[in-house]
Amino acid sequence: MTIRVLVADDQAMVRAGLRMLLSGETDIDVVALASNGREAVAQAARFHPDVVLMDIRMPELDGLEATRRILDADESARVIVLTTFNLDEYVYEALRAGASGFVLKDDPPESLIAAVRTVAGGEALLSPTVTQAVIRQFTRLHRQPPPEAVASLTSRELEVFRLITEGLSNAEIGDALSISDTTVKTHVTRLLAKLQLRDRAQAIVLAYRTGLFERPEAPE
Repeated sequence: MTIRVLVADDQAMVRAGLRMLLSGETDIDVVALASNGREAVAQAARFHPDVVLMDIRMPELDGLEATRRILDADESARVIVLTTFNLDEYVYEALRAGASGFVLKDDPPESLIAAVRTVAGGEALLSPTVTQAVIRQFTRLHRQPPPEAVASLTSRELEVFRLITEGLSNAEIGDALSISDTTVKTHVTRLLAKLQLRDRAQAIVLAYRTGLFERPEAPE
């Protein structure tokens, strides 16, 4: 299956570079380019890409609002945020808006290619070195109670959920719980459906925003 990609960035050289990089892969097809958020929304509606590489800071319509509009119009689309900052409030807001993760513009080329494939495969792209720090930093400012649907999760689904928030892959979760990858995927699918979440990125945002797995502080 060929992965259809839309590249949205206001810098022409960046767009050209990303297009050249991704087009060199036999399983990736760059179907459209956009120089601002408004154009990104229009191109996404026209070409229905599997993955959108979205620069956050763009003219006319920023990448954050463009992400919201694209995902509102097409639930199957996946957005990867492109940023030059690893601790950026816009990154957190993009994750809340439904982005499946982010990559830094100075990451190695192979990381970007892997990111496209990961997100196209239905996984979230969470850079362990920065994503959790971003989420922790900004969710503390916006604490909310857990949704009622959390009570519907089984004990095993809660275990899987907790390990997701620690950044473990399906294989690592399977090893930790002594279950198969297929069983892990089943639990992940069910808990996301119960909580009405798009993917692991939104699950992690929810967990941190509600303090779901935080240990209570011991009394002094």
